[in-house]
Amino acid sequence: MILLKYAVVHFSYIKIKAVCLHFEFFLRRKINKQIKNTNVTSLKNTDFVIIANNCFGGQVYKSFGLPYNTPFVGMFLYGPCYLKLLQNFKTYIRKDLVFIQQSIYEDREKTYPVAKLGDIELHFSHYTSEEEASEKWYRRRNRMLKNFDFDNFYFVISDRERVDNKIIQEFHKLPFKNKLSFGAKTINNLSPLKHVALFEAFKRDQIQVPGGTKLFKISSLYFDFENWINNKEIKRTRFVY
Repeated sequence: MILLKYAVVHFSYIKIKAVCLHFEFFLRRKINKQIKNTNVTSLKNTDFVIIANNCFGGQVYKSFGLPYNTPFVGMFLYGPCYLKLLQNFKTYIRKDLVFIQQSIYEDREKTYPVAKLGDIELHFSHYTSEEEASEKWYRRRNRMLKNFDFDNFYFVISDRERVDNKIIQEFHKLPFKNKLSFGAKTINNLSPLKHVALFEAFKRDQIQVPGGTKLFKISSLYFDFENWINNKEIKRTRFVY
């Protein structure tokens, strides 16, 4: 009987916590929208480069009304390819795109262009043609290469598309100064200042975080993005798990 009461109380607590989370998310979106409309922001560093394995970076630049300083926009990479890219980033990023018809990954039907940088696959999931993907990739890559300073690069990974705990742990071993990972669960040996575990209690079977666009929109509930970009330090905000 006691265990049953505890379970009921615990479940009620989770539900209340989820409601509070969504309410705070709603308020922050309203505030952020107002800030954007009045063109007021505390973001002082505007030349930063976001490298992510999904649409996270593209949403960052879109939200702040900044040019895309990264070619990793409207696309994603599978975990093994993303890690391999970062392990030899300076070499891979200068390779030419080679579009392919068949991916080594069979997770989904390919209704979009897929290209390779050497042996690394890029999935241009938000593009309709190879020409569009190629034109925007090279234009944004060249913009990024004009200011190639790793001190102003920010690397992000989230637990989607075959990104598991092992890949995230290897990601944090890379010699980049500014790194941050997102996941549905905490990971042993990774502090909350390195790995952000997202809480979405309404998803009982949650095994991964949302896609990059939504991920950025809710990230302010967990850490101060502008402080990270301005001061190169992770400052956690409301929710820490």
